[in-house]
Amino acid sequence: MSKQGTTHFGFREVAEDDKARLVGEVFTSVARKYDIMNDLMSFGIHRLWKRHFVATSGVRAGDVVLDLAGGTGDIAALLLPRVGADGRIVIADINGDMLRVGRDRLIDRGLLRGLDYAQVDAEALPFPDRSFDCVTMAFGLRNVTRKESALAEIHRVLKIGGRALVLEFSTLREPLLKPLYDFHSFSVMPRLGKLIAGDDSSYRYLSESIRKHPDQATLKAMMEAAGLSRVDVRNLSAGIVAIHRGYRI
Repeated sequence: MSKQGTTHFGFREVAEDDKARLVGEVFTSVARKYDIMNDLMSFGIHRLWKRHFVATSGVRAGDVVLDLAGGTGDIAALLLPRVGADGRIVIADINGDMLRVGRDRLIDRGLLRGLDYAQVDAEALPFPDRSFDCVTMAFGLRNVTRKESALAEIHRVLKIGGRALVLEFSTLREPLLKPLYDFHSFSVMPRLGKLIAGDDSSYRYLSESIRKHPDQATLKAMMEAAGLSRVDVRNLSAGIVAIHRGYRI
């Protein structure tokens, strides 16, 4: 946030109160093509990142998990076998269109048991204190206006000993790859967005939002400031994405 009352929407400066609406318009626009665009833009690697994220989550049978920004259902589908018949997953997203698309996709796969859906704002979660064994958030935190508020809410709804897991685009750690990465982000992605989804501006925003997201060390400090302990960071693909993990103790 660069000055009081404003924040970034990609590389644009907007009023804080406008960002949620603008982000909502982006995800409403891309909801139907979101998964195929992710496959094209990441060459399918996003699926490997998500599998690794879940495989290292520590989620066990009987756990109750909140999957924030989980509208696509990707993370929930991977978590379901881990929580088992006695566990539950709440798929939560601020965008109703993303939730509906993800829910329909999971139903088509026959995945119904153990899943609940909630349209929520990550900055003001409608859940009691100490409700969840784990809170996951994959590729959603960078779109939140007040990230500090969302992290504080994640801490609040975690049970003692519970885990917060954030998978998010981060800062590339290999300088030699930066020119290629920037070309892909700012030239290829918007063109793919226009060709496949009929929307280049939304994908331009998504590329810009990655650059405005806090780097690994800054997000680690933010999670600690929110009350999470033993925060660690694991870079994937040279830091293109990173997994941040913290505990409520």
